[in-house]
Amino acid sequence: MADLRINLAGIQSPNPFWLASAPPTNSGYQVQRAFEAGWGGAVWKTLGDPILNVSSRFAAVSFNGQRVAGFNNIELITDRPLDVNLKEIYETKKRFPNHAIIASLMVEPKQEKWHEIVKRVEDVGVDGLELNFGCPHGMAERGMGSASGQVPALVERQTYWAKEVAKTPVIVKLTPNITDITATAEAACNGGADAISMINTINSLMGVDLDSWNTIPHVAGKGAHGGYCGPAVKPIALNMVAECARHPHINVPISGIGGISNWKDAVEFMLMGATGVQICTAAMHHGFRIVEDMIDGLSNYLDSKGIASVSEIIGKSVPKYSDWGNLDLNYNIVAKINTDVCINCNKCHIACEDTSHQCIDRLTDANGMSFLKVREEDCVGCNLCSIVCPVDGAIDMVEAVREMPPMTWNERQAALSGAAILKADVTK
Repeated sequence: MADLRINLAGIQSPNPFWLASAPPTNSGYQVQRAFEAGWGGAVWKTLGDPILNVSSRFAAVSFNGQRVAGFNNIELITDRPLDVNLKEIYETKKRFPNHAIIASLMVEPKQEKWHEIVKRVEDVGVDGLELNFGCPHGMAERGMGSASGQVPALVERQTYWAKEVAKTPVIVKLTPNITDITATAEAACNGGADAISMINTINSLMGVDLDSWNTIPHVAGKGAHGGYCGPAVKPIALNMVAECARHPHINVPISGIGGISNWKDAVEFMLMGATGVQICTAAMHHGFRIVEDMIDGLSNYLDSKGIASVSEIIGKSVPKYSDWGNLDLNYNIVAKINTDVCINCNKCHIACEDTSHQCIDRLTDANGMSFLKVREEDCVGCNLCSIVCPVDGAIDMVEAVREMPPMTWNERQAALSGAAILKADVTK
């Protein structure tokens, strides 16, 4: 059986599955239930000066029969007194010494405030700290959360303040509500961060009720933007993790967050550079016991690959991730329709004819039966037909015979530039 233990910047955990700082980690009772279920770690719901929450505060998007494809909240950080949280953290760590407990922190951008809360929290025995520079609503209006997280200088300065007194590893949690997350990730590293975590939630408005015209959710007829998470944000989060993992000046471990719902999602994040993952929405949807399937699935996957430790897969796909200009312009794939599997629903033909490259023909065989066939010479390998096809195995995307040697856009431009320089030299 593969070894699932991880070490994120010195924080040991029996497996890579942590609960993210959110409603599921609001109390000692919940975190202890999670550890009993098998979670390797938990990031405690963000601590700071207790706030007042509103009602209602959650909303969700369901799509094509899938419940909670996306999730939105306007809940803020803890509304429980700091002393109560610290007492429960101490009791939980004492009961579960081998599980990782990380305290999420958020205070005003003042040095003395960071010094005070870091010292108080570390006194109760946490394994690490996570600085919350990502919360997009409520706290941001008070100059905290993403209001700080969108300014690299503030990220660096506050990270430095926390590190001045911290005795445990410091993780910096980044906001996705920014043009380039690597800018704030690099700032966190410059401030001394031991690790980074991403992504926090994305600014969002879930919807509008067409009868009342109230926003969803609403508080007495008024609404506000909230934080978006759940399966729908996974591609965004995965890209941001990958961008930081391949950045030459970001050399700290990454805790991956965003739409992770099962062991397969976790493996994707780890292949793209995450040392471990944090999960929230899936636990809120299905309960803490989902971690059992995550642990079994990951363990079986590693065993099937002959991999002894989960740490061996971290970042293995990062070298495969690059910029568009480094992609081979002469590589080509084409669609192949398997007529023995195709049900002639015509979705691929319609999609290709109306919105792609008009390269699928509807033909009739000798028996008068209709079938679909791709004109390979006109197919550009866009994948659209295979994406809309409702039947597994009906359409394959296969590599076409290569007619030209590999050449990227960057290589092409360099060659053209070199030719232009040579021509200029010749004509002198």
